[in-house]
Amino acid sequence: AYSLLKQALNLSNEQLAETFAEWNKGELNSYLIDITKDIFTKKDEEGKYLVDVILDEAANKGTGKWTSQSSLDLGEPLSLITESVFARYLSSLKDQRVAASKVLTGPKVAPFTGDKAEFIEKVRRALYLGKIVSYAQGFSQLKAASKENNWDLHYGEIAKIFRAGCIIRAQFLQKITDAYAADADIANLLLAPYFKQIADEYQQALRDVVAYAVQNGIPTPTF
Repeated sequence: AYSLLKQALNLSNEQLAETFAEWNKGELNSYLIDITKDIFTKKDEEGKYLVDVILDEAANKGTGKWTSQSSLDLGEPLSLITESVFARYLSSLKDQRVAASKVLTGPKVAPFTGDKAEFIEKVRRALYLGKIVSYAQGFSQLKAASKENNWDLHYGEIAKIFRAGCIIRAQFLQKITDAYAADADIANLLLAPYFKQIADEYQQALRDVVAYAVQNGIPTPTF
C-alpha cells in the first residue's frame, strides 16, 4: 500500500500519514496502521524523514519461516505469509539488488492521470481484502494443525487473544470471533457471510490495484 501511494501518486509523507490516519478510523483500524501513520512523520536528528533514509533490509526472527514450514507439512496454501517471508529474504540481498538494478530493466511508473481519491480507496479496499485472505489462510492452517494434533482449538477465542494485546491486534478480529460464534465448523473464513460480502465487493479493487502495480513495476508481493 505504501509503495503504491508513494510511487504511483507521489504522496508526501504528511499526506501518507493523513491517509493512514483516515484508514485507521474504519475497517483497517489496527495497531499497525496506527503506528505506521506516526512513522511517516518521524524525523531523525538531521530533520530528515526516517522512512526515506532507513535501510531497506528487514531482519527476521524465524517465526514466519516456522509458520511457512508448518503450512507445507500440513498441506495448507499459506501463500501470503510465506510470500512475506520471501520478501524479507529478498530485502536482505541488498548487494544483489543494487547490482541487478544497474543491468536489468523494467517498466517505469507512468504519470498518474486518474482520480487520486478513487485510487486511494481502491488501495484501501485491496489492503483490507488482502488482510482478510491472509487471516483466512492462517486460521485454515490452525484448523488443520488442530485436527492433525488433536488440539481442540477454539478459533473465536484465538481471535480474541490476538485482539487483546498482540502486535496484530485489530478491530476486524471481532468479525472473526463473530464468524466462529455463528459457525464453529466453518471450512474457511471467506465462506462466512461478512467476509464473503467483502470479497464480493472488494475483489475488483484488488484486481485493479495488482494489475496497475504489475504494469508499472511497483512491487506488491503480498497483495
